[in-house]
Amino acid sequence: MTFNWGHKLTLGFLAFAGMIVYMVVQSMHTHYDLVSTEYYKDELQYQQVIDGTSRANQLGSRTTITQQNETLVIQFPAEMQQKSITGSLWFYSADNSKKDKKIALQVNDNAVQNIDSRQFVPGNYTTKIRWESNGTSYYSEVPVTIH
Repeated sequence: MTFNWGHKLTLGFLAFAGMIVYMVVQSMHTHYDLVSTEYYKDELQYQQVIDGTSRANQLGSRTTITQQNETLVIQFPAEMQQKSITGSLWFYSADNSKKDKKIALQVNDNAVQNIDSRQFVPGNYTTKIRWESNGTSYYSEVPVTIH
C-alpha cells in the first residue's frame, strides 16, 4: 500500500490530536501549590511587609538561620537582645505546601531561638519571619536548606 497525501494528512492530524489529548490529561493531573490560599487579602496587606523589611534592613545585622546537628538556630540582630519579641516563623516550601510549617517565636534574652530540625522534611525553605518589638514590626525572609 502506498501513502498518498491524504493518508499523510490524516496521520498528521491524528498525531496532533493525540498529542493535544495527552497534554490536556497531563495538565489536569498536575498539582499546583499557591503561595497563599488567600492571595488577594494578603496582597492588600503587602505594604506592611515592605515597611517591616525596610525596618529590618536598617538594623545593624540581619536575621540568620544555621543548622547545627539536629537544631536550627535563629539569631536575631543584636539590637533585639534583652527585648521582648513576639511573632512567627513560616517555613515556606515552594515545591510542596504540605512541607510548610508555622512556628511561634519563643526567643531567649540573647535574641536566639532553637528549633528541632527533625520535625521538618529535608529540603529548601524560605523562612518568612514576622516579629514585633516595642510596638515596631519587622519582616525578614531567610533562605535555608534543612538536611
